[in-house]
Amino acid sequence: MTGDEPTQQEHVLILDGTVEPDRAEVAVAGGTAVALTRREPNKSTENEDTVAIIPYGPGAAVLVVGDGAGGLPAGKRASLTAVTTLAASLQTAMDKTMLLRTAILNGIEAANEAVMALGNGSATTLTVITIEGLVARSYQIGDSEALVVGQRGAVKLQTTAHSPTGFAVEAGFLDHRDALHHEERHLVSNFLGTPEMRIDVGAGIELRPRDTVLVASDGLTDNVHLDEIIDIVRKGPLGESATAAAGLAARRMAGDGAGKPSKPDDLSLILFRKPERARMIVE
Repeated sequence: MTGDEPTQQEHVLILDGTVEPDRAEVAVAGGTAVALTRREPNKSTENEDTVAIIPYGPGAAVLVVGDGAGGLPAGKRASLTAVTTLAASLQTAMDKTMLLRTAILNGIEAANEAVMALGNGSATTLTVITIEGLVARSYQIGDSEALVVGQRGAVKLQTTAHSPTGFAVEAGFLDHRDALHHEERHLVSNFLGTPEMRIDVGAGIELRPRDTVLVASDGLTDNVHLDEIIDIVRKGPLGESATAAAGLAARRMAGDGAGKPSKPDDLSLILFRKPERARMIVE
């Protein structure tokens, strides 16, 4: 599905990069979400990212970005299998009125088993943000990342990339900007599709009016500094922000800017925001 206009719907939206560029804007969970995925510039093989927006009843949604592991076979098949399996598991759970947190954990475990069952050695990252009323929560496997940013730029949620550099940044041993140039930036220590897969579950945070949620593959976060991402996504129309972030990453991939990070890769992102009236409804 592609398009720039929000549509009222309760169907799962999955973008797998088969149309270039692939973008959609939908109304979900009392807000608006924009999803975008683009293949690495000048790349002849398929886009290995898969993104999804999955409604979970009228007031909740699940935002998902999967990035098939580069250097391993069938990265696209891994990310698409993981995301579609998670979506199917959530649909079954919703029919049973299962708690969303339980449904997510069960769905991720099912997705892990499905990718392992492919039997081809493939793997994928998977980063999930759930929106349930005014509460957001993260579920992290790998080095795709998620943020919640206030309108004035305050970071209210940030996942830690499962990588040597990600853990070094979290521990305060490495600066965010230095991490983008580190020789071990490409290493990832946790994948979906392996028996050792682990899920980092974040604490629930309350979304304030005009907070922006971002879920993105490392095609964005390896090419655009954190402060630049925050400045782009924190205000203005979501569609324009998604296009601007992807455009800046593409220019960096092309080597535009001396001393700037540059790592050609597939790029996917989802932005979500609730309107001002969301708080008025619950007060």
